[in-house]
Amino acid sequence: QLQASGGGLVQAGGSLRLSCAASGRTLSSYALGWFRQAPGKEREFVANINWSGDSTSYADSVKGRFTISRDNAKNTMYLQLNSLKPEDTAVYYCAASLTRWGHLEYEYDYWGQGTLVTVSS
Repeated sequence: QLQASGGGLVQAGGSLRLSCAASGRTLSSYALGWFRQAPGKEREFVANINWSGDSTSYADSVKGRFTISRDNAKNTMYLQLNSLKPEDTAVYYCAASLTRWGHLEYEYDYWGQGTLVTVSS
């Protein structure tokens, strides 16, 4: 089970750090990703990180502002959100993949329940 947390209400330009903790699973066995779904829109890829944490990729819309990381010893993944914009408002989901390190939803085997980030202008 994956548990996402850390969402909240923040003003534009502010920062948040999201966490994704695993229970009953060893996260080091998985490539990990963050996706988000804004109101009225489809869920979209945000960032991912490979099994060892030495490779990451980002959606163009967040590149340079968001940073994905993982701490396998703590069985936790993070997403640091800086320079937030109102268009970053969404429910953010963490996901884990046993075999793929991709940008597509179907490549992920397990999903967290989501945490809401609201950015006010």
